[in-house]
Amino acid sequence: MLSIISLETLGLWLLSIMIPIMILYLFYLILTKPFEYMGFSTFEAAIIVLVSLIFRFEIFVFGFNISNIYLFSYNNWLISINMGGAVIPVMLSFYLKYKKKISFREISVGVIVVAITAFFVSHPVVSKGIVSYFPYWLLPAFFASLISVFLSWKTFRKAAPLAYISGTLGVLIGADVLHLPELLSYPLIISKNAIIGGANVFDMIYLTGVLAVIVDGIIMFKQRTKEEAG
Repeated sequence: MLSIISLETLGLWLLSIMIPIMILYLFYLILTKPFEYMGFSTFEAAIIVLVSLIFRFEIFVFGFNISNIYLFSYNNWLISINMGGAVIPVMLSFYLKYKKKISFREISVGVIVVAITAFFVSHPVVSKGIVSYFPYWLLPAFFASLISVFLSWKTFRKAAPLAYISGTLGVLIGADVLHLPELLSYPLIISKNAIIGGANVFDMIYLTGVLAVIVDGIIMFKQRTKEEAG
């Protein structure tokens, strides 16, 4: 027997499909737009986000974990660094520094300010590693953006990469590196992993860089529009 689907049922069915698609597309735009601001093409931005996301999960090649690169051990702590959450953002930071010709002085100022902020809004927790709670973990991105706007007010194309570099390297140094000795001072009975940049989805290192560029785009909206028009 054939049944006729009512318009209301059809509408609800289409809505249940469209809402997840729209949410995923919005998520895609939020993650890729900052990389476009930094001078990457839409395709390049999508590849960067996709590769970073893939490496959030453990990937083994010939028995070796290529997502979390082992660094050293101490007091039963096994210290590794995650490709997607730390290595790739750091590599992008160095690439942007030379591509956009950002001075060492500007980067130093930005990194120092963000590192100090990240240090005070984060702390070691034996069961979790180095953590920072909402809304405090937003502060490093905010300061990274403010510093980049102050140092590169006339050039948005330069301010966005500076915000990303300051946020990424600043959090890596201030939160992870400076707090690491304190975390390692807690001896463990059994071995435990501590992964730099190894949060479940995106670590604070990755998120700070991306959010700093988004905030830059909001603050410097007129300047960005003028540059894109030119």
